[in-house]
Amino acid sequence: MTRSLAIAVLMAGAALASVYPGSAAHAATATAEAPAAPKGDPARGQTLAGGTCAGCHGADGNSAIPANPTLAGQHAGYIAKQLANFKSGERKNAIMQGMSAALSPQDMLDLGAFYARQAVKPRPADDKELALAGQKLYRAGNAGNGLPSCAGCHSPNGAGIPAQYPRLAGQHAEYTVAQLRAFRAGERGNDMNKVMRTIASRLSDREMDALAQYLSGLTGGR
Repeated sequence: MTRSLAIAVLMAGAALASVYPGSAAHAATATAEAPAAPKGDPARGQTLAGGTCAGCHGADGNSAIPANPTLAGQHAGYIAKQLANFKSGERKNAIMQGMSAALSPQDMLDLGAFYARQAVKPRPADDKELALAGQKLYRAGNAGNGLPSCAGCHSPNGAGIPAQYPRLAGQHAEYTVAQLRAFRAGERGNDMNKVMRTIASRLSDREMDALAQYLSGLTGGR
């Protein structure tokens, strides 16, 4: 949204409030009366995770298999959303579609709550030179092809923004690259407004590798 457009929106809101003075109070009351968003139970989530999830993602969410994502420290809402997307088929993966098939929405929230509380174990980059290139790209983007800074959405330390953008810090480089390539190829399409598909389409294979190397060593502030 441009600055001029933002100002116009604010002015329109102010004008509406002056014409309908009760509208602001009504909105505040409606917000106050809105039901609280459902929350997950981490203890129950741990029980669910210990059954089948641990085999691929580790007992504490720190996967020992580079092809399987580390879930420790990931935002609870993001995990619940991905599980729902797997179950609906919006995100394609034969194994995860099978695993999520029997999960209820509350199960997904509980699993998310459990993994969100686990401490991630960052991994030193395998290629330090490539990681430095990834650091520059992550922080500043690439003005040459219109690639924005990754830090703008996923935060400077890779911790992401709860309910909006996932944590990337400490993730397996192999998994990160696989997801970027899937977005670029259109094989993964559960990103809002095609944001990640657009971003990935502007990344070369080397840039994807560089970003993945850099992100694997970040701690996310934890």
